[in-house]
Amino acid sequence: MTPELSDLERMARSAGEILSEGFPRRPGFDRDIQIDYKGVIDPVTEMDHRAERFLIDEIRRKYPNDHILTEESGKLSGKDNCSWYIDPLDGTINYAHGLPVFSVSIGFEISGEMKLGVVYNPVLDECFSAEQGNGAMLNGQQIRVSQIDDLKQSLIVTGFPYDRRSNPNNNLEQFNRLALLTQGVRWLGSAALDLCYVAAGRLEGFWELRMSQWDLAAGALIAREAGAVVTAVDGNPDFFTPPCSVLAANPVVYPRMLEAIRETEYTNSPD
Repeated sequence: MTPELSDLERMARSAGEILSEGFPRRPGFDRDIQIDYKGVIDPVTEMDHRAERFLIDEIRRKYPNDHILTEESGKLSGKDNCSWYIDPLDGTINYAHGLPVFSVSIGFEISGEMKLGVVYNPVLDECFSAEQGNGAMLNGQQIRVSQIDDLKQSLIVTGFPYDRRSNPNNNLEQFNRLALLTQGVRWLGSAALDLCYVAAGRLEGFWELRMSQWDLAAGALIAREAGAVVTAVDGNPDFFTPPCSVLAANPVVYPRMLEAIRETEYTNSPD
């Protein structure tokens, strides 16, 4: 048995409800949630774990033979050729600070092909979704990438690795260059939402180095189904082999972003 897109949407919304329980929606709301750190600037909250446990339990109950790859629990092996990629809270730093830019991300793959993807922002109640070959949706309405064809008029977005303080391969040179070539560069803190905002035409492009598969699985499918070109940062079509990187943009802006990135020195290696 394989899931339908509505199954992923339901799971993402339910996980989003769990996240909402610990998130402030009014001034002065005092949250009492536990925050630990995997690294100096890499937090994980108890809500990450609660949302992930819910998703794992749901998948194991309905699809017991599937593989699951999650941010917090790692790889849970199965027997079939189906795999799930889960980020229960993409944007943990934002969440921990009470900034309402975070999401639940769920991707489903069969035999190496991403078939279904859902990214849900519970604060805005925005559910982005896609099924391979059937386009991309936002709350049931079709979405497409923007038509802006000038890099100077483009609003783009990026992110930075958690070890940027100690690793010179930190994306800062690319950020500086593209900040001068575009209308603006944003750093929102949720790669899954970044890809969905490209899909919805809110942003023209997104790039980031040294990512994990759960960061990309759902959002990349949604962006592609909305008409974006999605590759690794160096233009390689394979953006999903670790260490992952991504460049996603509308078809006109994409080659101009790629050229600008190629004009700077970077590496996508983990060292």
